[in-house]
Amino acid sequence: MAEPGTPTFDQLRIFLAVVDAGSFAAASRRLNRAVSVISYGIANLEAQLGLQLFAREGTRKPRLTEAGHALLAEARTISGGMDALRAKTRGLLQGLEAEVSLVVDVMLPSDKLAEVLNEFAHVYPSVALRLHVETLGAVAALVLKGQASLGIAGQIAAQFDGLERQACGSVELVPVAAPTHPLALRETSLPGAVRDHIQLVLTDRSNLTEGRDFAVASPRTWRLADLGAKHRLLKAGIGWGNMPLPVVEQDLRDRSLICLNLPDSPSGRFRFSAIHRADTPPGPATTWLMNRFIAVMSASEAGHLPDI
Repeated sequence: MAEPGTPTFDQLRIFLAVVDAGSFAAASRRLNRAVSVISYGIANLEAQLGLQLFAREGTRKPRLTEAGHALLAEARTISGGMDALRAKTRGLLQGLEAEVSLVVDVMLPSDKLAEVLNEFAHVYPSVALRLHVETLGAVAALVLKGQASLGIAGQIAAQFDGLERQACGSVELVPVAAPTHPLALRETSLPGAVRDHIQLVLTDRSNLTEGRDFAVASPRTWRLADLGAKHRLLKAGIGWGNMPLPVVEQDLRDRSLICLNLPDSPSGRFRFSAIHRADTPPGPATTWLMNRFIAVMSASEAGHLPDI
């Protein structure tokens, strides 16, 4: 049995044009070529493959044969891959990054992250994205090491030498505990009451802020490197802690967590900065991503506690 030949990309493009346009004449108009060129291209493709792709007899319009239907998906895949290759090459020639590496603080609201990244995928479909989620100084550490070209960091983590920074909105932190927790059973706790209870605290996985505490009010602490784990432990009644409002807003509504009224609570707003290395200016895609984060987060900064 003879082996099939290798079609050219131009032959596949003509094949897809005939399928999509519905006829040889319509394909010729779409590709701005003579009908004879379209017919010749299909004939050559069929000869290369050793298969008839269109049934032409007894119909005014070419109709895909069973073999034509079977090969259509593969032809579209090859055409899509070639288009992606050309788009990426065009971007590289224009100075566009092949990949953007982004690191965000775990406190960044997930809905805002998804909003920005969804837009990024549409604006820069040829640019690959590598995403890291870290806490505190670990965000700045990845940027300083060159492992991330852009970081959305907390205020403290953005203040290291060698970084350029721009304000990027904030999120409200609220002290919460399970309804059964002693602090939640009082309408207002006495000053210093939090010192008698375990506080769940996020810890830094880098050494940039090693040994430093942020928003810690109790000498009794459990330290976690994962915000999701902290959230689950709080709902289980283990300790109290500060959480980003968007993460616990539904919990406050259904009262699986209670917002604590603490006169000496170290809560407030967790402020973000967009950071990059001072000696490495961001490229076009990274700049777009940074500016979009600033715009989206700044627009949502006027958050407030829900009516519970």
